[in-house]
Amino acid sequence: MEQFITIELFGKKYTFKAETQVEKAKKVAELIVKEVRKVESQQKGSPAQSNPLGIMILTAMNIAVDNIDIKENHSDFMRKISDKSAKLLSKLESV
Repeated sequence: MEQFITIELFGKKYTFKAETQVEKAKKVAELIVKEVRKVESQQKGSPAQSNPLGIMILTAMNIAVDNIDIKENHSDFMRKISDKSAKLLSKLESV
């Protein structure tokens, strides 16, 4: 079932259609609004504050950094699990 999600950024409303995974789409929209507001508050008093495109680019970069960090942490975690599993399997096989 399709549903429309509306967010407000820079004093304007933007409406998006979510055809599937509506709850996930709502979470994504909330994240975008939260991150934009965070960047806006960090840029108060700077020339970038009045530049919505600049704010959106900084927001995208912050989200991308978080995404890369999560992927790197996940890879490290999976490597550690794999190493520990191999050691445990080796010990079990030697018994």
